[in-house]
Amino acid sequence: MKKKKDVKQLVAIIPPASQILTREGPRQKEKRVRLKLRKKIPSNELHISSVLVKELGIGVNAEISVAGKKRLKFKAIVDGSVPENEVWGNEELMREKGLADNSLVTLRGA
Repeated sequence: MKKKKDVKQLVAIIPPASQILTREGPRQKEKRVRLKLRKKIPSNELHISSVLVKELGIGVNAEISVAGKKRLKFKAIVDGSVPENEVWGNEELMREKGLADNSLVTLRGA
């Protein structure tokens, strides 16, 4: 008779999920925030709090995406008056692109 193999020994070969996911390298940092529309902000700029800039590692440019369908790139401006969970954009441009005030967007560095 053949001796049966121990299942625990067979499963021990499979690496844990955390080890597999870390092999891909550093993941891009992103965060879901509220988009507030302001008239005084220039059309090519996005005003972001300094806390968010540090947390996400945003440099000169930032990108917002809405439900994975629309992606817009802007010049990132650090503004201390912006709340941590918000970004401010130009009202006319955002309405032209189909974005409403208080929309939920994903913010990442570009």
